[in-house]
Amino acid sequence: MADSSTQSIVVAVPPERVAAVICDFASYPEWTDAMKRVEVVEEYEDGYASQVRFTLDAGVIADEYTLVYEYAEDISRIEWHLVAPSKMQKVQSGSYDILDNGDGTTTVTYTLEVELSVGMLGMFRRKAEKMIMDAALKQLKRRAEGESA
Repeated sequence: MADSSTQSIVVAVPPERVAAVICDFASYPEWTDAMKRVEVVEEYEDGYASQVRFTLDAGVIADEYTLVYEYAEDISRIEWHLVAPSKMQKVQSGSYDILDNGDGTTTVTYTLEVELSVGMLGMFRRKAEKMIMDAALKQLKRRAEGESA
């Protein structure tokens, strides 16, 4: 059974900038440490990615998987789920909730649910999830704030 984890971060840019960074999948290898290759497989008519293939290499965890994306009309929520089980994952679903704080900053809440194909003690899995989410949010913040400067 998959467990869900949630973390948030405040980014000193407007929500549109955060959404643009999240939706620019092709640039992920430039700013996301473990992401080695990202390919948009399919797009919706509006140009947003509907399916994206990722090649991940985080040392002990290496995987290739495809996610399907859905977007709120105002891009305040971006959701995804795993198309089919991969070498390392049975299930992956998640979301970014992008909230305008009204002061030029944005709160990004990242929710992730993963069920691994390989066994891992709960304590180690939770520590790995926290590290993955911390890194993802910090790298997103750095990219969004760095590009807006």
